[in-house]
Amino acid sequence: MNRRTLFGLGAAAALASRPAFAQAPAWPTGPVRMIVPFAAGGPTDVPARLLADQMSGFLPHRVVVENRTGSGVVVGTDVVAKAPKDGQTILYTTVGHAYLPGLFDRLPFDPVADFTPAAFIGQIPQILLVHKDFPAQTLPDLIRLLRENPGRFDYASSGNGGAVHLGTELFLHMAGGLKVNHIAFRGSSAALPEVLSGRVPMIFDVAASALPYIERNELRPLAISTRTRMPYAPNIPTFIEGGVADFECYTWHMAMVPSGTPMPTVRAINAAFNRALAIPAVQQRLQQLTMNVTTDSTPESAARFLASEMAKWTPVIRAAGIRPS
Repeated sequence: MNRRTLFGLGAAAALASRPAFAQAPAWPTGPVRMIVPFAAGGPTDVPARLLADQMSGFLPHRVVVENRTGSGVVVGTDVVAKAPKDGQTILYTTVGHAYLPGLFDRLPFDPVADFTPAAFIGQIPQILLVHKDFPAQTLPDLIRLLRENPGRFDYASSGNGGAVHLGTELFLHMAGGLKVNHIAFRGSSAALPEVLSGRVPMIFDVAASALPYIERNELRPLAISTRTRMPYAPNIPTFIEGGVADFECYTWHMAMVPSGTPMPTVRAINAAFNRALAIPAVQQRLQQLTMNVTTDSTPESAARFLASEMAKWTPVIRAAGIRPS
């Protein structure tokens, strides 16, 4: 093979590769805004900032977290719905997004049509806790007690229409339509002292918040909301073990972009999140927050999961008559 032939082959290869290179998504083109519709320092903000820092380390531009709170997740979500469709503005949200169709008759955006899921981050289970002197020792004990005493007992939540509230309502519904009075507080920090004192006997709480009270024997865990037992809580049975068939309940985290964002850009965002989530130090930190991390999501798998969650929660919200406070 002579020099001219080699040159011709090289030129042909370069020309063949040029269209593919030209089609590669030029993302990001500048600093990326990651909108978190929750307060700074909270359980959603902390993972978002961890991932933003890691992504800033390998992307050509920084990822900057902006907290936009108000009307639950509505204000921050609306910012992203109305953002340019270029991938430069990302919504970092939770299961609260799946509640929107059930909670609100009217919204300034469509929670389905106006968003494209880009990456699924992970799931955080919840634990059902009771006061340490409460007579129910197991989940079947509790179900029996509540069934025999409809409307007699109360449960606490960290807020009306939140993950803790809806997780409890799902349990009550799936356990046979149990009647228990809901008392909403402003966050777990306000609700848990009421359970610790015994003034309110029971609460669902996210695992990261619940575990310290369990370890100090201050509250008794009856069930965890995962399908199988968790390594960090091997002695806590699942709801399924306790007789509530097919019960699973999580708060979860997901990244979304405005609908109409080009799919090459969506896939580039997905790859960036998956790369950050695969870093061992990131996984370790998120696991300390009791998150079951997902490192291989796709936009399609995230969209399927979101659709299944909306189908799950909308009937629960409407059956319980839950409205935003």
